[in-house]
Amino acid sequence: MGELHRTPLFDLHVALGAKMVPFAGYDMPVQYGLGVMKEHLHTRTAAGLFDVSHMGQVILHGDTYEDVAKAFETLVPMDVLGLPEGRQRYGLFTNDAGGIDDDLMFANRGDHLFVVVNAACKEADIDRMKAALEPEISVEVVTDRALIALQGPQAATALARIAPSVADMKFMDVATVDMMGAEAWVSRSGYTGEDGYEISIAADQATALCQALLDMDEVEAIGLGARDSLRLEAGLCLYGNDIDATTSPVEAGLIWALQKTRRAGGDREGGFPGATRILGDLAEGVARKRVGLVPSGRAPMRAGTQIFAAPEGGDPIGEVTSGGFGPTFEGPVAMGYVGASYALADTELYGEVRGKRMPVKVAKMPLVPANFKR
Repeated sequence: MGELHRTPLFDLHVALGAKMVPFAGYDMPVQYGLGVMKEHLHTRTAAGLFDVSHMGQVILHGDTYEDVAKAFETLVPMDVLGLPEGRQRYGLFTNDAGGIDDDLMFANRGDHLFVVVNAACKEADIDRMKAALEPEISVEVVTDRALIALQGPQAATALARIAPSVADMKFMDVATVDMMGAEAWVSRSGYTGEDGYEISIAADQATALCQALLDMDEVEAIGLGARDSLRLEAGLCLYGNDIDATTSPVEAGLIWALQKTRRAGGDREGGFPGATRILGDLAEGVARKRVGLVPSGRAPMRAGTQIFAAPEGGDPIGEVTSGGFGPTFEGPVAMGYVGASYALADTELYGEVRGKRMPVKVAKMPLVPANFKR
């Protein structure tokens, strides 16, 4: 596997007593002293601090923002050109077969586009952008900044003590803010279903900022374990589990992320990898769909659990892609793919756990309502 990378906050994790595990090539905290369950619940009720510095941060520069946006639209089925300055959007890198090679966030920061990609796909994503965009558009990989997330209903109260202006930001706003004398690139976003912020800050300033936040009563350090259960309750995809290179955005239930201007009849219809399949899926429908799943009883249904239409006999009609216990939901939660005819909410299905089929019900996502600052 090779030597693991460390984020700028590694020493802080160790000092806080974190249990460290390998993740996407990095040595990352999976939990701290509170444990996954309490960390999850603390984030839902107060504010949780996450280290997400393993993710890739990239700046795209061109002669104008319009040049950058038009170029980037050749890689994603999103409206980049119409994104207002100071706003961020969820995006997807699609491939020629119409699958998803990664999901990402991109922000219009005036004279450039700021892109954040997943750690496991970081190198491939950077190579993709360099090959497709350079030399007309410069692809600058940011290597000297940490990335942290502060999530939860009290995140704004906590962060506003350091930078009062963040309280006025709305969901998906981005801004450059002074934090303890350092330039912070802030977005009001996250991946927990809660209100909160993601903050890019110089690596040598990150520990001081985190310590200042952790000194507040509302804030606790949160590891990858709770991050996973939080995003699962929120119905948010984990790349490599719930979406991958074979998954169409339409199958994945990500139609909301495909703006009308890039769809059939739009001003800039198509022009992205896999447009034929994706636009076809939008027009004709798909054979399978991503759904929320609520198992009966207390036993979780983990990724790989096969789903059947009946308690006995028949072939699988789907599979769980993410599953575990939902501390806020107070029971097992899952998501996965089932045949389109089985995707209606409240449909009774069966998951095969250790050779026995157990009832599971299709549910609308998110399983725990989102709490974004609109």
